[in-house]
Amino acid sequence: MNIIKITDINAPELDVFTRISEAQLFRYNEPETGIFLAESANVILRALEAGFEPLSMLVETGRMESEAGPVFEMIERLWGSEVLETIPVYTADRDIVCDLTGYTLVRGLWMTLRRKPPIPLDEFCCDKKRITVLFDVVNPTNVGAIIRSAAALGMEGAVLTRASVDPLTRRSSRVSMGTVFQIPWTKAEKEDSEGIALIGKLKGYGFKTVAMALTEDSTDPGNEEIRKNEKLAIVLGTEGTGLPKDVIDACDYRVMIPMHNGVDSLNVAAASAVMFWELGK
Repeated sequence: MNIIKITDINAPELDVFTRISEAQLFRYNEPETGIFLAESANVILRALEAGFEPLSMLVETGRMESEAGPVFEMIERLWGSEVLETIPVYTADRDIVCDLTGYTLVRGLWMTLRRKPPIPLDEFCCDKKRITVLFDVVNPTNVGAIIRSAAALGMEGAVLTRASVDPLTRRSSRVSMGTVFQIPWTKAEKEDSEGIALIGKLKGYGFKTVAMALTEDSTDPGNEEIRKNEKLAIVLGTEGTGLPKDVIDACDYRVMIPMHNGVDSLNVAAASAVMFWELGK
């Protein structure tokens, strides 16, 4: 294997792990797709299983066998021994790696992987009956948690507006426990992300749209009329402000989870899990 001991933390080949933002990685040296960082063996293994191409690794010296070992085995099995031998594997002791990245690495392991081309919205929606829509959800923890719930509770995919956080950011993919690689998702184009354009598109694809919102005409998550629809899109808004009023009004249904003890609402990720569970009954 191409193991490279880190001696200079300012080496330019380490920029992808340290000095280049995740937004910049989106187009870094790969104008058609870009690259992303995955953290921890669990997340990396799921990314590899989903067919994402490995590019380089950063590993704590003490984690080479316990954490990186299964990753090496999977690369060899899926991509061949030639790829395993050529991928640069940067390694250093824990304190050097922490100084280098500014983070205590989860399980001491990072990998850069090549992104896949985005899926056009019409192609993405054509074969799905249950999807969730993340409308300007900007918190990476919430994005990861929603996608994890969607994958676990039987949703078939997620559509994100352009302003929503990229599910392949380091934090989102880690919070999702790698399920961002197990359930399909796509981002709508900018023009489809503004106002009610995306709701109109989804209706054109045959979906009934369900806004999670606190309104006077909101119904219960267990509403049988909603569940009986062949194609449903569950629309979730950002934490705090929720969905814009015009988006709420444009949806076919509005759903509110009953609260107790003076609590007005749940966190958007928790609310999504409740709704997905109800749909799966």
